[in-house]
Amino acid sequence: FSAVSSITMPISSAACVDAYLAHLTVERRLSQNTVENYARDLVLLARFAAAAERPVPSVNASELERFVRGMMAEGRSPRSVARVVACTRGFYRYLSLNGHVDRNPADGLRPPKAWKSLPSFLSVEEVDGLLETPDVSTPRGLRDRALIELLYATGMRVSELLSLRPADLNLEVSYLTCTGKGSKQRIVPIGDQAAAWVSRYTREARPTLLGTRSSPRLFINARGGSGLSRVGFWTVLKAYGRKAGLGARLSPHVLRHSFATHLLDRGADLRAIQLMLGHADVSTTQIYTHVLEHRMRTVYDRFHPRP
Repeated sequence: FSAVSSITMPISSAACVDAYLAHLTVERRLSQNTVENYARDLVLLARFAAAAERPVPSVNASELERFVRGMMAEGRSPRSVARVVACTRGFYRYLSLNGHVDRNPADGLRPPKAWKSLPSFLSVEEVDGLLETPDVSTPRGLRDRALIELLYATGMRVSELLSLRPADLNLEVSYLTCTGKGSKQRIVPIGDQAAAWVSRYTREARPTLLGTRSSPRLFINARGGSGLSRVGFWTVLKAYGRKAGLGARLSPHVLRHSFATHLLDRGADLRAIQLMLGHADVSTTQIYTHVLEHRMRTVYDRFHPRP
């Protein structure tokens, strides 16, 4: 959490922030990526407090409202600001419960209204074009084909995909064991094509990429043999997206959305999709029903003789 500690602010502020991040890590057992997101949001709060020459625990309700208005004025999306507000509310709730503040200044803090946007996804044809982009005659291209095939076939989060170990896969019966948020494990089926590409990668490409080194990770860096990072995968995927003509539309989460949308479009049960995605609550998965409703409305308006 060096990003927070580097902000010039009273030691009491830094100590409170560090204690809260430790609470999220140790007691609530949130993932490292989630805690890092909280840390980045608290950096914004720390900078605001430092500019006001106040320790973070001394910021009052009206100042927090000014903090939120300032983020909106900077051009941040309502959804981004809402996330920071949620983090701020949790942080001050923690300070209040632990006696660091007399009164919780974030009690009445409310986020701006978020835009109602449907998740972006690719068509089946666009996914097919993307999957054909890697040059599978090379070890790196074969790795990339297996990566993208597996991501689309399972709908996993990037962190889940990149943390896979060879032992997590059972390719003979086409399923894998995935560790998701809160260290919860789930079993996810794999399609035959994705299983075949991953099997070929493990036989033909992974030993070449590793050389004399070893790695506990299934997917490894093309140089050095270490586990592939999130940034590394993002770079790989964006490059293939450009080659496939998808431009800025493509991201790992777009493939996750595509997985869920295509399954639902073909009659898959929403509860089954929820389990495969690792959503704790089916209400999170229900956003995909809105995608289908929107598509049906578009088709109706286009083709019905009396729309």
